[in-house]
Amino acid sequence: MASDTDLESRTDDAPVTTSKTAKPDRALSAEAVTINRSARELYDFWRDPTNLVQVMDNIASIEPMGSDRSRWTVKAPAGKTVSWEAVITEDVPGESITWQSAEGADIANSGRIEFQDAGTRGTVVRATIAYDPPGGAIGQLIAKLFQREPRLQSRRDLRRFKQLMETGEIATASRTRKQLEEESN
Repeated sequence: MASDTDLESRTDDAPVTTSKTAKPDRALSAEAVTINRSARELYDFWRDPTNLVQVMDNIASIEPMGSDRSRWTVKAPAGKTVSWEAVITEDVPGESITWQSAEGADIANSGRIEFQDAGTRGTVVRATIAYDPPGGAIGQLIAKLFQREPRLQSRRDLRRFKQLMETGEIATASRTRKQLEEESN
């Protein structure tokens, strides 16, 4: 029978987000959704950062700064915003986009979005994000309480992405201004 030390010394081949031995320097999250569209179509939409404002609820703005750079401003707890410059470090058309925040970012972060063909079911879209929460674990808890934590946001954003790509719209419980005016008449 193998000892605990022997088991710990073995390489853990699980993805880093589920590994029991990996100890990343940053908070790490991964979310996935299957979307009934081709990987190339989903990649093409995602590759244009200005499209992402439509599906990412937490985004205040994304300003393109060239083909591989953009400035992201996101909503933070207590009505604040944080921003950073994102740099695409690897781009495999139709398959994946990897990014890293430039030095001096309000929140250092990196991540990868992958588009994996799922046959007749469409495409599995997987988002992996690593970030340094401002204020460490306490800051991460506060962000979670205010519904601004990246793991919560990425899960919701992927669901909105799925809705938009499969139906052409994002369902919402909010009434539009037009609906409110019609109800008041």
